[in-house]
Amino acid sequence: MRHGCKVNHLSRTHSHRVAMMSNMATSLIMHKRVETTLAKAKALRVYVEPLINRSKEDSTHNRRIVFGYLHSKEAVNELFREVSQKVANRPGGYTRILKTGIRKGDNSEMAIIELVDYNENMLKEAKTKKVKSTRRSRGGKKAEEAVAASEAAAVEAPVSEAPATEEPKAE
Repeated sequence: MRHGCKVNHLSRTHSHRVAMMSNMATSLIMHKRVETTLAKAKALRVYVEPLINRSKEDSTHNRRIVFGYLHSKEAVNELFREVSQKVANRPGGYTRILKTGIRKGDNSEMAIIELVDYNENMLKEAKTKKVKSTRRSRGGKKAEEAVAASEAAAVEAPVSEAPATEEPKAE
């Protein structure tokens, strides 16, 4: 029984689980996304987010601690050089888990875990989203028609009307 143990053991021994998380974290950092089962993706997020957070401050101590988890010089260099620059202003939530359906063989839920700042498709959508103005009005069809009518009236109305001056009549 679990009895409050918060670690998902993933049906593996401790050494196997640590090695698997290390390899998956290295793959995630190097390739920016990994396709795996949902349970492994959730466990990987808990494993890799503190490492990314530690990479924000580039010091020998932090590099050695991260290397102790990843066991890959290339992954540590990639994390401290490129990934940390992208996530420097982000307060947390460096990874995103997207469910992709079920695996045909054993019916397990599959997911993609990716680094948030490296998905170009989602970044394009975020930039092109229309900024909604905040106003306290009824949000229905009539309100939209009223706004459109007021904009049309503003366009048609002259900006400033000066009083017409009468010219003296020549008799």
